[in-house]
Amino acid sequence: MARVDYVDDPKAPRANSVVPSVVAIVRDDRGRVLLIHKTDNGKWALPGGGHDIGESISDTVVREVKEETGYDVQVETITGTYTNPRHVMAYDDGEVRQQFSIAFRATLIGGEAATSSESDEVAWVAPEDIAQLDMHPSMRQRIEDALTADRPVLR
Repeated sequence: MARVDYVDDPKAPRANSVVPSVVAIVRDDRGRVLLIHKTDNGKWALPGGGHDIGESISDTVVREVKEETGYDVQVETITGTYTNPRHVMAYDDGEVRQQFSIAFRATLIGGEAATSSESDEVAWVAPEDIAQLDMHPSMRQRIEDALTADRPVLR
């Protein structure tokens, strides 16, 4: 399903849903960050997705990372919450979702790289190389916060 992100855009469609979602900041033993190339908007992103009924939020992190990357992780801590009402995502089915995302740091514990219907590429990227990737500014903010802040941020 295709998606268009709007941030601080007066022409953005009005939100009609809010779905709690997660992203995971996972680093390997060389300090590289686990990223996916998304099929819905063609941009690079942290692995993550929507919270499902019947699971804990940490279970959501583990499930989404496995689904999108093939890797198994263990959740360490929250690095930030992101609830900008001026950031909406419009999907081609008519849903316009207001951003509501919780970022977590997670540790790699196993698995191997595998793509999915949501990710057509899985890569470990050095932090200094992330600036060169086509990535939504909100995703860059989550990575920067996770790598530099000494406590969780509220945005």
